[in-house]
Amino acid sequence: IAELHRLESAQADVLLGHLGDIGRGDTLVDAGCGRGGSMVMAHQRFGCSVEGVTLSAKQADFANGRAAELGIDDHVRATVCNMLSTPFATGSAAASWNNESSMYVDLDDLFAEHSRVLKVGGRYVTITGCWNPRYGQPSKWVSQINAHFECNIHSRREYLRAMADNRLVPQAVIDLTPDTLPYWELRATSSLV
Repeated sequence: IAELHRLESAQADVLLGHLGDIGRGDTLVDAGCGRGGSMVMAHQRFGCSVEGVTLSAKQADFANGRAAELGIDDHVRATVCNMLSTPFATGSAAASWNNESSMYVDLDDLFAEHSRVLKVGGRYVTITGCWNPRYGQPSKWVSQINAHFECNIHSRREYLRAMADNRLVPQAVIDLTPDTLPYWELRATSSLV
């Protein structure tokens, strides 16, 4: 479990490294924040405010409790709501992200919401699994993951099209497959799956 947590934290650190120049007065949005680990890491790294959203009251309670334990609850907060319709003001976020959560929603709706909350020049980052239509149809692994996690792994093309349709311009597309394989190999044998 400790190694799974270390690898998940390393992935969050990679994501945070792509958010750009974030100041202490900025606000970030974590769409699909889960138990809030990435929000805490973002605040510790940048000193800024971080707003997270999750559908789970249990996850939000845990995240808010952890922020209170760390004495950062005035800067880090999780809210129970749908990431497709957040309570945040238009243009209020310097950056926003999804970390392994975009496969649960419609991409056009998701990117429309990110585009709405981001200030002009704000940055959106996602880390996700996707399949590449250049190589044909999704593999059997994609179907198995979709069934197991009750999600819909989108194609790379769907991501790029939905981003473009919502004024999110990719600055980089990085294949993290080799970096994530150790995590998924370990997770496949974990009792937490």
